[in-house]
Amino acid sequence: MELSKIPKIKHTNSDNFFLLAGPCAIEGEEMALRIAEKIVAITEKLKIPYIFKGSFKKANRSRLDSFTGIGDEKALKILRKVSETFDVPTVTDIHEISDASMAAEYVDVLQIPAFLVRQTDLVVAAAETGKVVNLKKGQFMSPESMKHAVTKVTDCNNQQVIITDRGTMFGYQDMIVDYRGIPTMKQYAPVVLDVTHSLQQPNQSAGVTGGRPEMISTIARAGIATGTDGIFIETHFDPANAKSDGANMLDLSHLEKLLTDLVAIKKTINSL
Repeated sequence: MELSKIPKIKHTNSDNFFLLAGPCAIEGEEMALRIAEKIVAITEKLKIPYIFKGSFKKANRSRLDSFTGIGDEKALKILRKVSETFDVPTVTDIHEISDASMAAEYVDVLQIPAFLVRQTDLVVAAAETGKVVNLKKGQFMSPESMKHAVTKVTDCNNQQVIITDRGTMFGYQDMIVDYRGIPTMKQYAPVVLDVTHSLQQPNQSAGVTGGRPEMISTIARAGIATGTDGIFIETHFDPANAKSDGANMLDLSHLEKLLTDLVAIKKTINSL
C-alpha cells in the first residue's frame, strides 16, 4: 500500500506514522466537524498523515437497544462533508456486501471489522471498489493468518491494503496486544495498531463494553517503538456521553499531548 496514493492525504514524506482517528460513530454533523477540525489542526502542526475515521453505522452491538446510527446516507454525507471541508481522506467500516459500493461513493478507505475479516465475499466486495481496504485482524486470529486476508484483496488486483491489529482475546472479558504480531504482519502489508479497541473489555454483565482509556498512552507508545506504521485512535470531546464505545475512547483534549509524544518516539526510532 502506497500512502501517497490515498486522495487528499498529506505529509507522506514526513517519516511519521500515519493516523486514523475520529469518533466511533457519526452522531451528527456538528460533532463530526468539531472533532475533525481539532484533529486536523494537530496533525497539520505535527506533520502526521491523517485519515478521519467515523462509522456510518454500528452493526455489531452487544444489545438490541444500543445506538446503531443516524441513518446510512445521512452519516455518509457527513463523512463526505468532513472530507470536503478539511481536505482529508475518510474511512468507515462496512458490514454487508451491499455496503461496499454504497460507502465507496463517499469515503476513501473501506474498513472490514475484525469479526468479519474472514468473510470472503465482503472482503472481495470492498477490494473490487478500488478503494483502500483496511482489514481489522480478528481477535481470534493469529498474525500469520492475516496473510490470507491480504491475499484476497490483492488477488482482486487491488494493492491498496492495510492491516489493523486491535488486540487478541484473553478469556471472555479482556484484550491483550501481542507486539510480536507487528513485524510478522508487516511482511504482508502496512500495519496499524488500533490502540483504543485494544483496551476494550467486552461482554460486561450489563451488556455494554467497558475499557481502560488510562492505558492508551502505554499501548500507543509501545506500538510506535515496535515499528507499527500507523496508529488508530477513537476520540471524542465528551467520551462519557458518546453514543458508542465511550468507555475506551481518548478524550479529545488529550490527543495533542499523546501525538506529540509519539512523534518524539518515532524520531528516536528513525535515528537508530
